[in-house]
Amino acid sequence: MSRTFPTYRGSMRYQCLGCDKTYGIDDLLYTCPACGEVLLLEDSTFDSLTKKAGEEWRAIFDARASDKTAALHGIFRFYELMAPVLEEEDIVYLGEGNTPVIIASEALRDIVGLNFAYKNDGQNPSASFKDRGMACAFSYLKALVRKHGWDEVLTICASTGDTSAAAALYAAYVGGPIKSVVLLPHGKVTPQQLSQPLGSGATVLEMPGVFDDCMKVVEFLADRYRVALLNSKNSWRILGQESYAFEVAQWRNWDTQNLCLFVPIGNAGNITAILRGFLKLKRLGIISSLPRIFGVQSQHADPVYRYYKAPKDTRVFTPVTVSPSVAQAAMIGNPVSFPRVRKLAEEYTRIGGEHAFQVLQVSEQAIMDSMLLANRHGHIACTQGGECLAGLLAAKAYALVSITDFCVLDATAHALKFVDFQNMYFNNAFPPEFGVTPNPALINKPELLLTPTERAGMSEQTFILETATKMAHRLNLAVKDA
Repeated sequence: MSRTFPTYRGSMRYQCLGCDKTYGIDDLLYTCPACGEVLLLEDSTFDSLTKKAGEEWRAIFDARASDKTAALHGIFRFYELMAPVLEEEDIVYLGEGNTPVIIASEALRDIVGLNFAYKNDGQNPSASFKDRGMACAFSYLKALVRKHGWDEVLTICASTGDTSAAAALYAAYVGGPIKSVVLLPHGKVTPQQLSQPLGSGATVLEMPGVFDDCMKVVEFLADRYRVALLNSKNSWRILGQESYAFEVAQWRNWDTQNLCLFVPIGNAGNITAILRGFLKLKRLGIISSLPRIFGVQSQHADPVYRYYKAPKDTRVFTPVTVSPSVAQAAMIGNPVSFPRVRKLAEEYTRIGGEHAFQVLQVSEQAIMDSMLLANRHGHIACTQGGECLAGLLAAKAYALVSITDFCVLDATAHALKFVDFQNMYFNNAFPPEFGVTPNPALINKPELLLTPTERAGMSEQTFILETATKMAHRLNLAVKDA
């Protein structure tokens, strides 16, 4: 073990959110064997960490930001808060975590009228936030393989793109007995995202339907076969994704006063992790107050919004049938992590106040317009990043945020994963079911200066002169003084 690797070891266990039973972590477990409810991982010795003051923890995590130990470079800089049962030799690091927080350009802040930034999780290794969870899940799998001597572990996941890309990448890196299989909804994954698991060598299977249908199939397999399920039902993934909250707090120098976060909900794993991450920081006195968290959903896939929109004493969670959405990772009508959200949101609002957690609904039009607006001002937001900016604009319209707040928007993936939607917008090619009509002010297309026919037969000198003259005319260039 390297000199600086943490010495603290916790006592992790699965805890059921339904019947409250607990289970050991020596086996792959995704739902409670007794009642079928989802699980969270708890460190039964977590309270011992309160022996250190919040100020001391802040100093430890700040010092690790420049540590040369590879296992502490990424999400495990916050080792004690996440999976403090892993040994250094088991930790997988591919450069995940520490993604930049980019202040919105001055012009964009003027347009929106608020102070905000994007956290670019598309700058993770596979270009999405899913790498945070995969780093933790695969580190745990490495530990299990080493402990049990398994000669084969088949990892499976349902995906709309990002999960499969991350799972395949980490499986390819770890190698050995770990193999990757991904199940995708046919025709509902962008070509860019599909290329990623194929390029990493995963077995890629497709089926008709949407993500929810794929999820039912892989859940069936996980209940009956020894496979490693890598969707957000996997509690180890949730642990890894808590690092997003820790990084935002650290970037703010641990000052969370007047801080608001906007997070797309999707399968609800990420917002679960972020809620839980801030609760841990508050519990240890690392932060003095909880930031406000806004979950955002498209009106084409909004079951969590509908739940929280209802009066508190009449709320019943009901899955919805999704419609096509540009925010593909959020096009989920029955998020598996909703029970976690409900439990953690209750604790979060009990500590932070009734407005500490809220859910907003936005239109597909607003998502696309917001993504293009952000990227027109120097950002690299994906459609989910557009969803968050649309959520910020909605929150402003409802007077839920003001100029005294600082807002961090989650760009969950890289814009390049969604160029097909951008092209559909520029060419007014969206099918009617999306409900997107391009704003002419946001359309951008290449312009051909000379046709191949015009170019044919020209000398090089004539070609340069003709092309340069057309460019000068198009750009209204002024001739230099003699």
